[in-house]
Amino acid sequence: MGAPKIRAVKKEQKLYLWDWSQVEDQGSRFENMVACQLLKYCHFHEDAHGDKMELRYIRDTDKREVDFVVLKNKKLLFAVECKVKDRSVSPHIFYFNERTKIPIFYQVSLEEHEQQVHERVMVTSFENFCRYEKMV
Repeated sequence: MGAPKIRAVKKEQKLYLWDWSQVEDQGSRFENMVACQLLKYCHFHEDAHGDKMELRYIRDTDKREVDFVVLKNKKLLFAVECKVKDRSVSPHIFYFNERTKIPIFYQVSLEEHEQQVHERVMVTSFENFCRYEKMV
């Protein structure tokens, strides 16, 4: 028997600002900044390599969510959850880790911290995450 399915929310959109520095809430500002960096990453791969990149998020009907999922040519690359300071891993990461084929989940923060929590789950700083995914 396969992994349990998720009841995903379809067609719900999120709004991010190009000028993320204007967002007042620190958590929202950090998530917005990560969104901009991931979008640049996707655009670079499309322009430089001709890949079809997608930047999405995943949320189910019970409001469990991971902030970003990146796909390359319809293949899942990685997922990113943003936390300004929290080192405890979001339970939503474990939920979606069990139910999807996303190869690796990152929980990124502004803090300098590194922890391999599971074979497919890593807590790391945003700076290290960018190095791992060759964004710098």
